[in-house]
Amino acid sequence: MKSSHFLTLVLALTATALLIILSLSLYIYHRTSSRPRNGADVGASDRKREDEGARESSCSSEDLITFQGGEDLTICDILEAPGEVIGKSGYGTLYKAMLQRSNSVKLLRFLRPVCAARSDEFGDAVRCLGGVRSPNLVPLLGFYGGPRGEKLLVHPFYRRGNLADFIRDTNGGCRSWAVIYGISVGLARGLDHLHTGLQRPMIHGNLKSKNILLDRNNRPYISDYGLHILLNAETGQQMLEIAAAEGYKAPELIKMRDVTEETDMYSLGVTFLELVTGKNPMNEKASPDEESHLPNYVRRAVLDHRISELYHPDILLMDSCGEISTITEEHILKFFQLAMACCSPAPSLRPNTRQVLRKLEEIGT
Repeated sequence: MKSSHFLTLVLALTATALLIILSLSLYIYHRTSSRPRNGADVGASDRKREDEGARESSCSSEDLITFQGGEDLTICDILEAPGEVIGKSGYGTLYKAMLQRSNSVKLLRFLRPVCAARSDEFGDAVRCLGGVRSPNLVPLLGFYGGPRGEKLLVHPFYRRGNLADFIRDTNGGCRSWAVIYGISVGLARGLDHLHTGLQRPMIHGNLKSKNILLDRNNRPYISDYGLHILLNAETGQQMLEIAAAEGYKAPELIKMRDVTEETDMYSLGVTFLELVTGKNPMNEKASPDEESHLPNYVRRAVLDHRISELYHPDILLMDSCGEISTITEEHILKFFQLAMACCSPAPSLRPNTRQVLRKLEEIGT
């Protein structure tokens, strides 16, 4: 009897021990098998965070330089903005772009990498242009340099368009003397800031009516100033040749390559003539007379003493508010003479920006 109880006790203890060992084995197995799964989950989570970080870094500001007025720009905002092509040239493309995050319209200028200056020169040039601020100059808000050499400049967008289109639009108010005079003063002030208002004078190099933008109040903003310093030498020369074909290039640039303050003044004079006459300054076949550097329509009127044919009679009739104009033909003649002085064939005889502003003030009084 005693041996039977003893055997039962031994079996019970053995079964209990086996149960404990089995439980411990199952517990250890589950602990060890669960670790790889947890590690995999952590790895997936890490990879997810890395992917998100990569996306964020691709839209970081490390390749974006912003200037006054463009502090809220981001690369993603710029690159993902729906764009409409509004202009093309041999060295780049202009886009009207809606920036979604800021709900604002900007002008984006894409420069072809093959046409841009060397990288070691480009950064300093961009920072120089980004620091230029004047009421009559289009500011540079930001610059983005992409991994493949692409370069994107960000500017404000002016809904009124450029001066060339405004002059051709007979319903746009371009035949009002008040508008013509206001635009002329604004252009002279903007160019004066480039020539005299900076630590180092800046030459525009490609001043023309297509590079002058207008806001809703017809205030002019000069764009493209200093653009030639962002381009390589060959592309910059091509830009000057295009300006020559359009009638804005000073005659001395036929023999010399470098633009100067005097060549800017010549372009300003041609723009003044374009404003008051409403005609395209495109040169026709050159004539052998002494004024062959001028557009033919101007030259013929000067030679035949028919200055009154160079402006529309509406200029003498209405002002910008539709009231009877107080302007006289003498004012128009003085303005025309100022434009002609800017277009003098001799660079030394052209007035500088300060002299032009003083003369405009005399004409306006």
